[in-house]
Amino acid sequence: MTLAAHDALIHLMLVAASSDSAMTEKELLRIQALVGRLPVFDGFDKTRLTAVANACADTLNGPGGLDKVLDDAIAALPAKLQDTAYAVAVEVTAVDLHLEQEELRFLEMLRDRLDLDRLTTAAIEAAARARHRRMPG
Repeated sequence: MTLAAHDALIHLMLVAASSDSAMTEKELLRIQALVGRLPVFDGFDKTRLTAVANACADTLNGPGGLDKVLDDAIAALPAKLQDTAYAVAVEVTAVDLHLEQEELRFLEMLRDRLDLDRLTTAAIEAAARARHRRMPG
């Protein structure tokens, strides 16, 4: 079954959030917030979020695992949404301002599969860090 582009973006966010084996409540709330407010999700039926998450888990736990989730998601995305896909994945992993080694490895795997140059991915990463930074105190 071919994924819809909305579902593909959600799958990438879910895998990014769970790449360190523990999806935090902050990460889950960030996914819900992004789906609720980003223009790329206009037209997505938000009541489907749980079903999309379950489908992602089924694929992740099935033959091919993570590689299949990534390959299916990227295949479902129009080329002009590749930077958006990377941005939403980074946004979810950056929510706690500390990336575990597994999260960094997942982002590297995603970067390697997307047709994005290193300058673009570095800019997306720097912007996420800036958005999530807190006042020194």
